[in-house]
Amino acid sequence: MDNMYREYILDHGTNPRNRGILDPADIDHEEKNHLCGDRLRLTIQFDADHRIAALNWDGEGCVISQATASMLSEDLIGKTVTDLARLTRQDVLDLLGIPLTMNREKCALLSLRVIKTALFGVEEWQRTLDEE
Repeated sequence: MDNMYREYILDHGTNPRNRGILDPADIDHEEKNHLCGDRLRLTIQFDADHRIAALNWDGEGCVISQATASMLSEDLIGKTVTDLARLTRQDVLDLLGIPLTMNREKCALLSLRVIKTALFGVEEWQRTLDEE
């Protein structure tokens, strides 16, 4: 099973989905993982019902951070701001489907950090980490 997830992650890492910057964007936020240098910028457009109509991203870093951004960009289309507020650390780790070391978890969670801090602030990001 892990091999299937690894191939899926490598596919997203080498063939990223929704890469690029939306202009105009309702949300445009960037964060950096200072431990390893991964950088991620997310841009989001919402529709009239406050659902994500488009989510694009750009950045550089390891395959885990970039693949997670790609995977989430597909998974979050159509979600509401309320759905994003409920998004947890474990949701992202489950999406990846493989066990990660503590350092790799920080890479995988960079996308979640960008979303949470952009929409709800740093305090919400900290609460997200403390929940589990």
